[in-house]
Amino acid sequence: MSEIALIGWGAVSAAGAGLDAQRRAWEHGAPATTAIDRSGGYHRANGARRGLKIPAGALDGLLSPRAARRMSPPSRFAVAAARLALEQASLDDLDGESLAVVSATAYGPSSFTEALLRQIVVDPTSASPMYFTEAVANAPAAQVALAHGALGPNLTVTQRDSGALSALGAAARIVRLGRAERALVVAVDELDPLLHAVLDRFGGSAAGDEDEVARPYDAERSGFVTGEGATAWVLERTDRPTAARRLGVLRAQFAGFDPDAPASGWSRDPERLAACLLRGLKREGIALDSIDAVVGGASGSRTGDRLEAGVLRRAWADRPLPTVVTPKAWFGEWSGAVLLGAALLAEGSTACATPGFQTPDPTLGLRPHIGGPLAARRLLVVSFAPGGAAAFLVFDRSSDGIEGSA
Repeated sequence: MSEIALIGWGAVSAAGAGLDAQRRAWEHGAPATTAIDRSGGYHRANGARRGLKIPAGALDGLLSPRAARRMSPPSRFAVAAARLALEQASLDDLDGESLAVVSATAYGPSSFTEALLRQIVVDPTSASPMYFTEAVANAPAAQVALAHGALGPNLTVTQRDSGALSALGAAARIVRLGRAERALVVAVDELDPLLHAVLDRFGGSAAGDEDEVARPYDAERSGFVTGEGATAWVLERTDRPTAARRLGVLRAQFAGFDPDAPASGWSRDPERLAACLLRGLKREGIALDSIDAVVGGASGSRTGDRLEAGVLRRAWADRPLPTVVTPKAWFGEWSGAVLLGAALLAEGSTACATPGFQTPDPTLGLRPHIGGPLAARRLLVVSFAPGGAAAFLVFDRSSDGIEGSA
């Protein structure tokens, strides 16, 4: 996959819309959490109360109010992030036939799905066609294609936390095989009260702290802080003129799986997934010692962080681990947060010390990023999902951010 380049990216998150907003959060700390509406009665009495929501008005100017009215929140986020990515790649005038769209989402349009089901339960004849067409996981990819005239392949990956990296691999294959000249990869999720309550009832959310802070790899971590947002990457073959301006090159993308993992829980066998990682690197001819930094999916989950730390420790064995960066500490638990952090590292943005981390967990054997610039040429991005899935990406960043840019 060495001929596939990242030529532009965009994001919307709790930090706001646009690259500058993400950089400010990356450099200064996590955005402030907001109170989640608990009036629906779904939440536990003493459960999580806060989350990382996109600020009101953040999408102004990125899509028209008329278009936004017919979209679910994830579709709005995805269209906005895609527009920002295409603008950075200087691709305002597109040949629609040449552009593929591959999206990833962990939960799909939660609020529209809930609204549709409520209508069906009360009176099936009252179900709104608008809700129906947007209450599916692939709606954001379709809306991105409509908004940007993308007539190439269009597909959606739903694999919880590992979906974004799997979507990147699928998009790279589409471009590599010549089925499209370029691909837009968009990882998106929304945060609505019902989803927030469900994740809390499963015991995943941070609770007990006054500010409900996620603490990846920390001895006192109690869960993640649910977030929302969208991250978009534009991919192109390196032999095209546009790709001379690039953040870097996708060196490899591959997957792993633990078939013995519980359907809705984390793998209990880090040894098996570490072996998947090492086999993939060997197959692609990538030396473990060539990796300068790891971008992980750790989010403060007691079991999820333990699995990720176990995989990394076993893969590196007696060798020192490179710096491990956990973007979900900044941007919350949603499917595109890892891609957002990887893009910020790829362009050389300076990250502050990992928000929320205070006390090392001696059972994990690693500490996350302590702050400051990272001179990382080669990134390993890892993401593990409940059910046993794992996805890995090796990304070689350009030495000066986007090559050839001003």
